Amino acid sequence: MKFKFEKLVVWKDAMKLGEQINTLTDNFPPKEIYNLSSQIRRAADSVALNISEGSIGQSNPEQKRFVGYSIRSLAEVVTCLYKAKMREYISNEEFQSYYDSSFKLMNMLISFKNNIK
Repeated sequence: MKFKFEKLVVWKDAMKLGEQINTLTDNFPPKEIYNLSSQIRRAADSVALNISEGSIGQSNPEQKRFVGYSIRSLAEVVTCLYKAKMREYISNEEFQSYYDSSFKLMNMLISFKNNIK
């Protein structure tokens, strides 16, 4: 591994969530391709993207700012999951599984941000 962020468990988990969300949205109806599907995919990918961007040659306050962007993106993912459940694109079980993963990741992000000095 050459980049600092590649060692971060929080980045690895964010990458995993992004791929899972991408697969999940394959089952959304075609009418959502430019709406909810696109929105949740971009938000999920943004979590890992901001972690990596903030870790490369940034000052600690700058890195904290980018982790803050990741936290906001993850909140957007959760809201999109609620929308998907309300529109009956995902089951309650799927929602709960992704919600739990997102909650765990949110706690990791907050802890990571708080430990940047």
